This record gives sequence, structure tokens and C-alpha cells, in this order.
Amino acid sequence: MSSVIESPATGSTATAPAPRGRRAHTRRRHGFGFWAVAFAFTSVMAFATVPAPLYVIYQARDGFPTFTTTIVFAAYGLGVVGSLWLAGHLSDVHGRRPLILVSIALELVAAVLFLVWNDVSGLIVARLVTGLGVGTLTATATAHLGELKVRATGDESSAKGASVAAGVVNLGGLSLGALIGGALAEFVGQPLMVPYVVFVVALVIAFVVVLAVPETVDRPTEPVPYHPQRLRAPEGQSVAFWAAGTGAFAALAVQGLFTSVAPTFLGTTFHVTDRLAAGATTFGVFAASALSQVVFAKLPQRTQIRLGVVLLVGGLAVLAVSAVVLQVAGFIGGGVVAGAGVGLLFRASIGSAGALVGPEERGGVLAATFLIAYAGLTVPVVAVGAALLVLPTLPVLIGYVVLVAALAVFAGARLAARA
Repeated sequence: MSSVIESPATGSTATAPAPRGRRAHTRRRHGFGFWAVAFAFTSVMAFATVPAPLYVIYQARDGFPTFTTTIVFAAYGLGVVGSLWLAGHLSDVHGRRPLILVSIALELVAAVLFLVWNDVSGLIVARLVTGLGVGTLTATATAHLGELKVRATGDESSAKGASVAAGVVNLGGLSLGALIGGALAEFVGQPLMVPYVVFVVALVIAFVVVLAVPETVDRPTEPVPYHPQRLRAPEGQSVAFWAAGTGAFAALAVQGLFTSVAPTFLGTTFHVTDRLAAGATTFGVFAASALSQVVFAKLPQRTQIRLGVVLLVGGLAVLAVSAVVLQVAGFIGGGVVAGAGVGLLFRASIGSAGALVGPEERGGVLAATFLIAYAGLTVPVVAVGAALLVLPTLPVLIGYVVLVAALAVFAGARLAARA
């Protein structure tokens, strides 16, 4: 419970303040906890995109249309949104570590479902469970990383660096999953089995290391009545909250395109059927999202937001023009440029939302913001799938691009004004 720092000559380490009702741990233990949670966060997010390059294989094997792919993807989005609404804020009361462990356990269940029940109905259920785990994790792990970093360093300003790390882990994990899934599918036998076995191992390791992570949340002194996540702005912060939510919605709407129908679009329109190419395309978009947050981290926040909007809108414009003239390199390159913009806009949105309240409410506000963000990952993609039943691919894609670009410009202007 103390924060006394021993003399370096003794070889002892400092003890970080412990939350009420929790055991005290050394700063070194909190430093370990930061990396353990970062590994678990990466593993869960990577697992979420492993199926992206595999949808084409499922589709060829079972002969279902592109709309079915969007339904499978929508099940994932429904799981994310549902768990964010029902449980994303509970770590403010019950602690960060228990919620992270529940999330990893759900991903392990999903991995087993992929292995033993891999027809269309099994895919839908497995993706739903995957989404439940991701929704439970995102806001919780984001808050936990910041708190662990502050306790490990004893410096409140280190939370900013942890925010960058959380954004990189979130989007970087998504990029790794698509690349790993595509590479294993292309070069290893049993492409619908091996990727999931690999992640069963990774998730088990993640579960074990998180067991040793210190808790950072006070136990409540009295029972707290349960209620679902309230999708409302903190008092007096309505404009800022909804600007952050809109920015996050637009950012993940771009990512949704590349984790659902883009691999199929590559195969049907550009005749690119290589599994690694499909995974590498999704990897490129998400990797650019993660990398841009690191490369431009030292720029002023307002500059980051404006640059993010320019990259996102410009990349989507290149993507749309390339689709019209059938230039696959431009389609992929435009997606990567847009992905770089996504990283900057997404981090600015999440950081802005988290800064609106104190630590005791941060998990709930972040959960509400992620709820809006993952609606962006799901709702537009399902709308695209439905539109493709009655309209040609090209006008649907262009309409999608115009809508997302408009939302990004709207949110970016308001976030930059407050930065």
C-alpha cells in the first residue's frame, strides 16, 4: 500500500500504491503487467482477423454468396457491440484483470468452435463469440494499460505513452491476425485448421500471464447495481463525446471494409485469389494504422487529427478511382494510405473520450466510445452486403467511400477545434 522507494544500493524495488482492497505490488510487477496485458490484447485482436483471408476458402468450399460473408462478419460486430453494451464498463467496478481473463476465455471457446464446427452456421456462432470477447476486452485493456504504466513509472504523464501503445496494440494486433491467417493458409496444409490451433496456443499463454498481472481498480465499498452501458455523454461534454464517437465510427468503418468484403472484392473484381495476398492487403491497412500512430506521435494533437483526415479521405479517393479503372495496386495502396489516416483519427478519438472524465468513470466512457466505434465496424458493412444483392459492386463501393469520408471530415473538424 506504500509508495516508498528503497535505496538503489539495496537492490530493492519501489512499491506502487495499491487500490483499496487489493494487494500491493512492486513497480517492476506493474511493468511486467503492462507487457502481459499488451501481449494478451494483441493476441485477442489478432485472433479477431484470422478468418478475414479465409472467407474466400469457406466461400469456395460451401458456395455461399458474398452477402453470407457479410452476415458472418456482422455476427462478430453484433458480439462486440453486445458485450460492450452489457459488460464493457464492468471493469470500473469488478476490476480490469477479471474482465480480461473472461475475454481470453471467450476467444478460446471461439477457436475451438472454428475447429469443430466449420460450416456456415458454425462460422456465425464462432464469430459471435469472438466478438463477445473483443467487446469485453477493448475498453478494459485500454484503461488497464494506462493505469499499469502510471504505477510502473510513478509518473502520471506516462499515461500518454500508454495511450499510444494501446492504439498500436489494438490496430497492430488486427493487422497481424490477417497476415498470419493468410500466410498459414497459403503455405501450410489444412488452412481451415492450423491458424486456429496456433491461436489456441497463443491465447492459453496470454491467459496464464494475465493471471500474474496486478489489479488497478478499487473494490467498491458497497454493492453497485448492474445496468447496461449507458450511451450518453459525460455531463457538459456532449459535443466532445459525440465528435470522438463519430471519429471512431468513421475510422472503424474503413477497417470493416477490409476485414469483410474487400478480400472477396479482390477475388471477384481483380481476380486476385492468392490467400496470402488477401491477408497481406488487410495486414497492410491495419499495419499502416498502427505505424502512423508511432511515426507521428510527436506531432501536435491538432496536426495529427488534420493529417489523419487528409490521409483517410485521400486514400479512400484513390481506392475508389482505382476500382473504377481496375487498378489493383491503386486499390491496395489507397487502402493502406486510408489505414494510416484511420490510426491517427482513431487514437485521437479514443484519447479525447478518455480525457473527458476521471479514472473512476474512464472504463465506462471508453466502453461507450468503443460501442459507437464497433457500430461503425458492423452497420455499414451489413448495409453494403444488403446493397450488393440489388446493386452492382462499383456504385455500392463509391457510396460507402463518400459516406465514410464525410463522417471523417465532420468529426476531424470538431476534434481539431478542441485539441
